[in-house]
Amino acid sequence: MSGAADVEVPLARAQVAKTRRRPSRLRRAGVATAWWCASIALFGGLWELAWAMGWAPQLLLPPPHIFLQDFSRQARFFDTSTIGQNQAAPVVAVLTTILATVLRVLAGLALGFVASLVTGVLISQFRVVRGLVLPTLTLLAPISPIAWLPVSIFLFGIGNGPAVFMVFVGVYFVMTLATISQINDVSATYLNVARTMGASRRQTLFQVVLPSILPGLLQTLRLNLFAAWMVVLLAEAVGVGSGLGQVVMLARNTFNASLVFFAMTLIGLTGYLLDLLFRQLQKRLLWWQPAAKGAGK
Repeated sequence: MSGAADVEVPLARAQVAKTRRRPSRLRRAGVATAWWCASIALFGGLWELAWAMGWAPQLLLPPPHIFLQDFSRQARFFDTSTIGQNQAAPVVAVLTTILATVLRVLAGLALGFVASLVTGVLISQFRVVRGLVLPTLTLLAPISPIAWLPVSIFLFGIGNGPAVFMVFVGVYFVMTLATISQINDVSATYLNVARTMGASRRQTLFQVVLPSILPGLLQTLRLNLFAAWMVVLLAEAVGVGSGLGQVVMLARNTFNASLVFFAMTLIGLTGYLLDLLFRQLQKRLLWWQPAAKGAGK
């Protein structure tokens, strides 16, 4: 009994020491926030310095303290209500515009992810589907989503449809090819073990193949999130009539550089927060994966 106790005590001490050395989640978040603030402060400081030295003309490249100082004046451009009606509060107008853009991005990403996953599985599992569908997908994949803009307007007119469709197109082809590649790269050992244990084709697909490819697919989807932002802004500027893209187009047409950079700031912050939420969702869904390190953390 004493020998077992003598072994347990050092193990307990080692575990306590290891726990103390491991940084807490709050501390890691604080360090990441500090680096984020330092990076933004450095970028803004260099911009302000360039303005102070006369290298960045205020008319074309207004520094942050100029285009951020009057929130109410900039926010009135975000209200798309009819002229003559009571305009919404500045904060409400800005948040409504941001929410409209975010919902279009999320809708296009969700539809593209589901459709590409189904298509990729069908192509990988059925030879007839692979022969009939894969050549067409390979032909359409290199076409830029921008080229689909007239098609989206022809099909859906003016409104949310063109923006969601363009995000869908921007995600669908890339994700479909990624799904096929991920399925082909599933370890043969996993498949052989499943067959040895008597798993059916359906059980192998849902319990072996899909869990194996899900981490790679979610990572590809996250990378396509930024491309979806660029696509939806273009669609909003031309075929929607509202959203952050429409604000940028309005600023360009009126040669309002302050509004351009104000909208760009909101786009960057919203995209960063959306990516942060996506990473947290990815951790929850992929609970069996080890914690990521480095830039993707």
